[in-house]
Amino acid sequence: MAKFEQIKLNYGAGDYAPVINQETIETHHGKHHKTYTDTLNKLVEENNIECSSIEDLLSNLDRIGDESVRTAVRNNGGGFYNHNLYFETLAPKDKAKHSPEGELLSKIDEAFGSFDELKAKLKALALGQFGSGWAFLSVTPEGKLVATKSPNQDNPFSEKSGNKPIACIDVWEHAYYLDYKNLRAAYVDALFDIIDWGVVERKYEEAK
Repeated sequence: MAKFEQIKLNYGAGDYAPVINQETIETHHGKHHKTYTDTLNKLVEENNIECSSIEDLLSNLDRIGDESVRTAVRNNGGGFYNHNLYFETLAPKDKAKHSPEGELLSKIDEAFGSFDELKAKLKALALGQFGSGWAFLSVTPEGKLVATKSPNQDNPFSEKSGNKPIACIDVWEHAYYLDYKNLRAAYVDALFDIIDWGVVERKYEEAK
């Protein structure tokens, strides 16, 4: 059985300020994300669930016969995967690569028209997600880029789209409420300052 490990922060919890303050990072990563990870591992162990990776697990939830277990794995497995991607792609403002280059930029231009138009699309999806959820930038099976949104802790794997996420925006309130209260748009705008497109470029190379 797979043992899932919560991703470690690349920087100190206080290094993402002023975009996201230390208390938010400590609560979000140290409590919410840890709970998803611990609960997922407990579910996998107690129910003898076999899988080769989190992507395999989420893509094949129908292998789990018990509906309540399947729902719990979908929620906690999605929470584990989504948060791993989210925290992996964040860096302090003075350390982050603020725009993509090379093949990823070419694919962005092809799919969205420009990098600015991609950011506008992701923002619109993030703001248009009613309640909690995510906006994703993903690579399709054909190697193209697509921007989508998912509710709760769903993602392209659990939705069986075949797409592989390479970047995401978390719009659960615990991601931003201490810093931005109900101003989700202000959070999304600021988040673009700490998304490290160097990491997204690497994720694209892995996913294509």
